[in-house]
Amino acid sequence: MRFFEIYLKSLTLSVISALMLGCTHKNNKTKIMPLVTIEKKQFGTTKEGQNVDQYLLENKSGMQISIITYGGIITSWTSADKNGDYKDIVLGYNTLEEYESETPYFGALIGRYGNRIAEGRFSLNDTTYTLAVNNAVNHLHGGLKGFDKVVWEAETITSDTEAALVLKYLSKDMEEGYPGNLVITVTYMLNDNNELEVKYEASTDKTTIVNLTQHSYFNLTADFNQTVLDHELTINADSFIPVDETLIPLGNLSDVSQTPFDFRASKRIGQHINEENTQLINGLGYDHCWALNDQDKGMRFAASAYEPVSGRLLEVFTDEPGIQFYSGNFLDGSLPSKSGGVYNQRTGFCLETQHYPDSPNQEDFPSVVLHPDEKYESHTTFRLSVK
Repeated sequence: MRFFEIYLKSLTLSVISALMLGCTHKNNKTKIMPLVTIEKKQFGTTKEGQNVDQYLLENKSGMQISIITYGGIITSWTSADKNGDYKDIVLGYNTLEEYESETPYFGALIGRYGNRIAEGRFSLNDTTYTLAVNNAVNHLHGGLKGFDKVVWEAETITSDTEAALVLKYLSKDMEEGYPGNLVITVTYMLNDNNELEVKYEASTDKTTIVNLTQHSYFNLTADFNQTVLDHELTINADSFIPVDETLIPLGNLSDVSQTPFDFRASKRIGQHINEENTQLINGLGYDHCWALNDQDKGMRFAASAYEPVSGRLLEVFTDEPGIQFYSGNFLDGSLPSKSGGVYNQRTGFCLETQHYPDSPNQEDFPSVVLHPDEKYESHTTFRLSVK
């Protein structure tokens, strides 16, 4: 009788373990089902007649990230709050038509050059290249049709613990004024630790410049009618890059000590945002690049944002030298929200890992030049949790 009780207990534990691991049994063999999955469906057709697909990545915890092949855009990203409720935390739209019509780069992949280039000009090997001027007097985020407005080729890779969406695009020589045929691969990989890894790779057949980034707008309240001013932000940087009235760097790094740009200790985004400060006036708030610490150490902690009501914590790790913190200053209530209403000023923030703005024209900044015998590589991880 005792033996039978022990056997039943052992059998019960085995069944429970199998269910927890998502196992199936066939012919006395155990197969572990993937903990992270990808589903594909059609999202629409562009004005030019190209089909756009949507990929939904989901892990066993319940996090879901939706990405479309148009612009490599993250259209939604659910994360649990302290009560275990999953809600969408990124700004965006519900339809392809809205993304094609007007968007401040919601959720998009940015290139060839993320951020601004002064007056849309730079020189390489004694040749001056002219780019579109699409942000006042400057070039911004790759031009009139940057990587955020093209359709990427996609393939998927899955394993037991992670799933990857691999996006590829060929930017042809002189596309948007940039030299060289640039082959780009961007891999979005979700794992079961609630981490989204973004890996960028590129190669060229002619010397060019490259600076890729991801432009998601976050609001960790998951209520897009609320501002992000009560989010508590940390940036691992002793210096930031001051800019002129058109948001082009002045060419130097500035110590953050005793300024509104000191986020080395966590503080509210809104704590100093409305102060009489020349740099805040130039950006209508925060729209600056911070020079991250420990640049010789490769992948390291860059920034975090914590929303105390929901308990959501976003952490960013990167091997890039800088991070652009943008506090959604130019959102003005003219764009419709996917949850109803509109996106008002400062209802989303961006943490864009990258090289510094206008680097092609700033000799003292880390180089963004890519030669044909080199490979461009960049890596950023977004980790979400609750505290």
